[in-house]
Parts: sequence; structure tokens; C-alpha cells
Amino acid sequence: MSSQKKNKSTPIDTILKGDCVKHMKSLPKGSVDLIFADPPYNLQLGGDLHRPNNSKVDAVDDHWDQFDSFKAYDKFTREWLSAARDTLKDDGAIWVIGSYHNIFRMGAILQDLGYWILNDVIWRKTNPMPNFRGRRFTNAHETMIWAAKSEKSKYTFNYDAMKALNEDLQMRSDWFIPLCTGTERLKNEQGAKAHPTQKPEALLHRVILSSSKPGDVVLDPFFGTGTTGAVAKKLGRHYIGIERENDYIKAATKRLKAVKPCAENTLSVMSKREQMRIPFGWLLEHGYLEPGAQLVDPKGNHTASVAVDGSLSVTEGNHRGSIHKVGAALQNAPSCNGWTYWHYQDGDKLSPIDTLRQQLRQTIENGSAAPPQGTTLQ
Repeated sequence: MSSQKKNKSTPIDTILKGDCVKHMKSLPKGSVDLIFADPPYNLQLGGDLHRPNNSKVDAVDDHWDQFDSFKAYDKFTREWLSAARDTLKDDGAIWVIGSYHNIFRMGAILQDLGYWILNDVIWRKTNPMPNFRGRRFTNAHETMIWAAKSEKSKYTFNYDAMKALNEDLQMRSDWFIPLCTGTERLKNEQGAKAHPTQKPEALLHRVILSSSKPGDVVLDPFFGTGTTGAVAKKLGRHYIGIERENDYIKAATKRLKAVKPCAENTLSVMSKREQMRIPFGWLLEHGYLEPGAQLVDPKGNHTASVAVDGSLSVTEGNHRGSIHKVGAALQNAPSCNGWTYWHYQDGDKLSPIDTLRQQLRQTIENGSAAPPQGTTLQ
């Protein structure tokens, strides 16, 4: 768990009842690392919606989603986004989610207020509600905007964690996740949905894991039944929830009490940028390679000889330089990752020299070998 100190007046791991703008203005400025906001969508529903069998659809027609005009909605949006920005640390970020009814209006206001948009992410629903009237396309997605507090923010992005979550492929900006259903869907005492727009925990897991660190403070100004808080608690983050409706607060409180945080030794995600930098020459200094060793490219077309200073030389073309420079020259490419391009003879097979780098890094980190002078972080 992070040892980061929290401002004593920051009410972490709690739900604040009342107006979100008022409460956010009462929070210490710069006390929040990440915000996830699922505001009213202003759906502008005109009358009841029925299925073909004439049964009524349980649509979002609650009072909190109703505004007199676009002007009124924009005023509301500007007020809460402005207050939210004040709560963020300089390197903080926000996620907002919406539908076609409101996401474009929120995007413009975000930019007007000085936020710096990083991505829009499409949540593709595996099980969307059909368009019963057959007069429009089935609305099968919602849009999330991820934005830093400002253009200068050094925001958190756990790239390698997202890649690992996606079977070692770069995480895309379209997320295929089902709606909240089954046992995850909270019910009230009458057996009806406790909240009409409860978001799936899988969605919040990806949001929080991608853009925060253990010990960070995650704020949700439209807390509802507490999905953000539940996932934040599970992932070792602190949460602050703001909610007006007593029924939602009651459901969220019960839900949060039942959440068990993950074990601390499972929370750390290592970024390659944070790993110890291992120069190629260290492989020679520690005996993983000898001067004069022969390295080859993956197809065996080029052979390079390792010099005592860690440079490579290739007779063909008279190339000499670093593993990256020589690899790029041989491919007529602007750059090359020499760690994966060059291979060594590993028994009866060829292996990338990156294998040796990982072995040396682990040896040094375990204290079995001292790093040469000048150890830095990559």
C-alpha cells in the first residue's frame, strides 16, 4: 500500500450526502488523484417506452435525470466539472461517461475548463437493450472521455498492466464488456433494480487499474450504489463518494461493507519504465556474454561480434555501434530494439539477448550481484 500522506481534512473512504458541487468545493484543493463521473445523461424521454408485447420498459425517468433545457444542463455540467477540477492534483485525471445525449456537450465543456483530453473510450455492450420501435439503430455503446487536469499533467497510465490484462496486446479504446446483470445487479427490498444505471464492476476495474496507483484517492461525485467505491476498495485505493439519494446511499453502504480488499502483494503493477535500466555492456561485466561472442538476427541473415566495450561490429557494410544502432542500419530502419533483434545461441536454440537482460536484472534486484557504477531507472 502506498505510504502517501493524506490531508487530514480529506474525508477518504466515506460517502458524503448532498449536492456534489457543494461537497467538492469543501474538499481540499488538489486532494484527489482520479475522478470517475457518471452524471445524469439528460435522456429527454418523452413518455413511457413499451416492448412489442406492450410491457413497459424500466427506463431512466428519475427526477435527477431531468433538466428544463440544454442551457440548464450545460450550466449544471460546467459547475460540477469546474468544482471537480479544483479537487484534482496537478497530475490528476478524470473519466466521464455518457451517451449521445450528453457526451458531446461534456467534451466541449471539459476543454473549455482547461482539461486535456487523452482518449475517448467506447464501451461496447455485449447485451444492449434492443430498439423496440425499430426506428433507430440499437444503441449498443456508451462513450467515456479520459482527460488530464491540464496539458502539463504527468498523469498515471499503467500501460503494461493494461497490456497484461489484454493477453499481452496493447489495450484498445473499444472495450467489450456486458451490462451489469445477474447477481451483480443490486436489488431493492421490492426486488426491483436498486439503481437504473448501475455500471458493471469490470468497467470500473479497467478504469481504476489503468489510471491510478494503490493508495490513490478516487472520487465519484455521482456515487449511486457505489460501484466506483467497491472497485477502488478492492484494488487498494481510497474512495470518496458523493450522493443525494438516501436509497442509493443505503445500498452503497451495505455493498462496501462486504468488499474485501485484494492482498497487498497482488496490487503492485510494474511498469517497464520503472524497471532498472540494464545497459548491454553489463552483460559482459557480469559474464553473461564474453567479448567476441557472436549474435545473429532472428532470421540468421546477419552476424555481429561483441566488442569489449559492448559495441557490435558487422563486417558486412562495415557497421559498428550499439545493439540498437547496428540493428537499425542492417534493416535500413530509423530505429531498432536491439534487445529483441539480436539473438544468442542458447543450447540448441536461439534466444533474444533480452532473456539475459531479464536474468541479470532479477539477479541484481535479488541482491545476488551488485550493479555496476551508474545504476539508473529506465
